[in-house]
Amino acid sequence: MLLCPHFAWIAQLVEHFPEEEGVVGSIPTPSTHMFQKLFGWIQRYERHLSALAMVAGFVADNLIFERVDLWQTQLLFASYAAACFISIPLLHWIESRATLRGAPLPRWRLILPLVTQFALGGFWSGFVIFYGRSADLGASWPFLLFLFLIFLGSEYFHRYHARLVFTSVLFFFALYSYAIFTVPIYTHTIGTLTFIESGLAAVGIFALFTILLRTLARERFLADVWRIRVGAFAVLVVMNVFYFTNVLPPLPLSAEAAGVYHAVWRVPGAYLASSETGQSWQVRYLGAAPTLHVAFGEELSAYSSIFAPTTLMTTVVHQWEWYDPTAKQWVTKATIAYPILGGRDGGYRGYSTVPVREIGQWRVSIRTADGRLITRLPFIAERTMSPLPQETVTLK
Repeated sequence: MLLCPHFAWIAQLVEHFPEEEGVVGSIPTPSTHMFQKLFGWIQRYERHLSALAMVAGFVADNLIFERVDLWQTQLLFASYAAACFISIPLLHWIESRATLRGAPLPRWRLILPLVTQFALGGFWSGFVIFYGRSADLGASWPFLLFLFLIFLGSEYFHRYHARLVFTSVLFFFALYSYAIFTVPIYTHTIGTLTFIESGLAAVGIFALFTILLRTLARERFLADVWRIRVGAFAVLVVMNVFYFTNVLPPLPLSAEAAGVYHAVWRVPGAYLASSETGQSWQVRYLGAAPTLHVAFGEELSAYSSIFAPTTLMTTVVHQWEWYDPTAKQWVTKATIAYPILGGRDGGYRGYSTVPVREIGQWRVSIRTADGRLITRLPFIAERTMSPLPQETVTLK
């Protein structure tokens, strides 16, 4: 069981059941007294515990969520979807019966918004992890910021999880985000067609969800149906804008390792590279652009190890670009593509080699076949008359 960042629901449970007693002859049992003290302490420090649990849950999720294509990961996300699919219509069915027929409201109904909050919070935590691993921050920061704000806000908007429009639209966003990296696992493809199929899958499941809502809570659903549709359509538009502007991270692909070297070659069971010695700590530990000293026309090699789910076959593109200081724009000097096959934990390894004739700023943009950015490798080329000391390193 994951430590998901949802501590506030315990305090809410105390609020909803303040008089729940385990008594014998009106005398509280020791266990009841102990739980009352525990819940009271939790309620008193709810905000601090919620923040602590959010951090702890996010760290635990990051450690436990190893691969997006593992059956355990898929089962957990599917359970979140099932929890929302059931709890949201069930809550509004119970409340509609009470409104229309005067049926009594069972006290356990108050748990249903908490179930919804827990499941949606689990979605956001997993999405921040997987989309964050896949994203290049320079290209995907708008989507990551949007996702992270939802993740943080999930605790502070918990009182809205009993509202039909709010939870329905959030559920559709969760379904769409989930389908984007799940559908490629089963189709073994990525690209525009697969993205469209992901959208159709999300819309199809959401349509079944709205049919269930209409069946169980017809009057309440009809009162909010247009707001639900407008909200879901807005999510659909935003996600497509993110995709076609290359802001959406290229899940389920992610860069496990990458770098630019003087040479890369393959030996049985490993890849080796020739790297300049004496690089600064900013380059070694913070990912700053390295300076590579090259003779005129010397070749450099870009290496990348790209994770893809098992049996997924696609194409990775290395786009070598040089910044023209006169025109003040990036100029593509070479584009090299090669196929990859998913399944290896450390990623599918490959490299490209290009002669470097210009000095100055360079970058290698590693992209999918449809142009989405997986990662980017900036470096600075400086001219040298004699080779600098180099060392042989083993690449991941």
